[in-house]
Amino acid sequence: MPNERLRATLLEQGLTIATLAESIGVDQKTVERWITKDRTPYRRHRYAVASRLGVDETFLWPDALTNEQVTAASSSELVTIYPRRTMVPRDAWGRLFATAKEDIGVLVYSGLFLSEDSGIQRTFAEKAKAGVRVRILLGDPDSPQVAERGADEGVGDAQAAKIRNALVLYKNLRKQDGVEFRYHNTVLYNSIYRADDQLLVNTHVYGITAALAPVWHLRRIAGGDLVNTYLDSFERVWEAATPIPGD
Repeated sequence: MPNERLRATLLEQGLTIATLAESIGVDQKTVERWITKDRTPYRRHRYAVASRLGVDETFLWPDALTNEQVTAASSSELVTIYPRRTMVPRDAWGRLFATAKEDIGVLVYSGLFLSEDSGIQRTFAEKAKAGVRVRILLGDPDSPQVAERGADEGVGDAQAAKIRNALVLYKNLRKQDGVEFRYHNTVLYNSIYRADDQLLVNTHVYGITAALAPVWHLRRIAGGDLVNTYLDSFERVWEAATPIPGD
């Protein structure tokens, strides 16, 4: 069977077999065999192709890595763990978003602490002006999912109130071109803060607020699958989310 993923990725990016072969230093016929005969390249060539095309190695060759290799790579994606969100250094949030060159994503119920940070809002606006896609997902304050989360945390209607408060604080940012806001009505098991291939993932724990729950700092590496899991989740929520009234 031909490798349609590799063929399609080349077409999507307007690249030819010859161009890819030259850029990674292999013969054109070698690349043709990777596509037409679904040959699996040596590991160094898989990395080179994945890097050149900006996709994951496991997307192009799902069976190339053993479970043990994927597990080892995924473990290496974990940079550090903070026992509570309040233990994340304040400037760590700014440093995270400042690294973004393509995508910034925020998936929360309210994320009120973020909207209260004028420095973060400036970063979002500046990144959007520079061409970075900025997407912010907030919980629909009228949804049963937000009501349930408020009950779980023991804060009741305050959860919905925090979302409305965040929207007020984001008033100017919502007018910025390149910044997109949507409501979601998803049961969140984690809040996700993304800057390209780096994530801060705030776990949700029953009975306590997100501020007191652990945060994982993750960075995607070739062959790993931990970061991809959270990025895929973010995209699924985004696709099902709806524009915020008034935007």
